[in-house]
Amino acid sequence: MNTQQKGRQAPEPEEPWSEIIAGLWMGGHRWVDPGGLRPAVVADEFDLVVSLFVRPGHGPDEGVEHLVLAIPDDPLAAHQIGRVAELARTVAGAVRERRTTLVRCQYGYNRSGLVVGQALMELGHDAPAAIELIRRRRSPWALHNRVFEDYLRTGLEIARLLTDLDPLS
Repeated sequence: MNTQQKGRQAPEPEEPWSEIIAGLWMGGHRWVDPGGLRPAVVADEFDLVVSLFVRPGHGPDEGVEHLVLAIPDDPLAAHQIGRVAELARTVAGAVRERRTTLVRCQYGYNRSGLVVGQALMELGHDAPAAIELIRRRRSPWALHNRVFEDYLRTGLEIARLLTDLDPLS
């Protein structure tokens, strides 16, 4: 089964989540194996779960820190970009503290890629290296939303400021 993203066919992920760097995982709410489509349900595997898309019954368990920011897989408003930057700082802090962290969205490609990419930059990677690492570790389809890739390459603060100039945002 494929997902429609920005007019391109993206294959379903082949694993529920992928480790990008030690302790930092990226994933979605479903994945496919030879037996078919499977739900990606989080229990207590992680110390922190950041969800950018929520599906009931997909965890995490009680007692696991869970931060939620529902954002679209489309251009973001300035305030949404600001919240993404805050979440990325939180994720980077958790990784520095050696807390296992999962950032997830619907498929584990774009929204989670934006937060993980910015967290990697907070941890010292430059944008091209962060994007390449995400695509190598998660999927070549990660960050196929070019707007999100542009946000990372431009810098979230500059993207937020430029978006804030747009009277429609």
